[in-house]
Amino acid sequence: MAKNQVISVISEEENRGSIEFQVFHFTNKIKRLTSHLEFHRKDYLSQRGLRKILGKRQRLLSYLSNKKRVSYKELMNQLDIRESKTRSFKKKKQ
Repeated sequence: MAKNQVISVISEEENRGSIEFQVFHFTNKIKRLTSHLEFHRKDYLSQRGLRKILGKRQRLLSYLSNKKRVSYKELMNQLDIRESKTRSFKKKKQ
């Protein structure tokens, strides 16, 4: 899917605090930092920032997968993000 189509789908939502918009925003930051790090390999502060953003996006995606599975699948397809197999947050039974 083209970048403009994804932006139009996500930006139709007026709620910029929604989980879907936050994941979309983090994905754009990740792409921008990745392209920056291709030219500046020793920029360790940017590497750290990239790892922090990746962790935030992963936590939001795991939350979304537990709460709204359909929305999670649609977002993963739109943004071309692979599913994580390592970590999932599940509620503990009390």
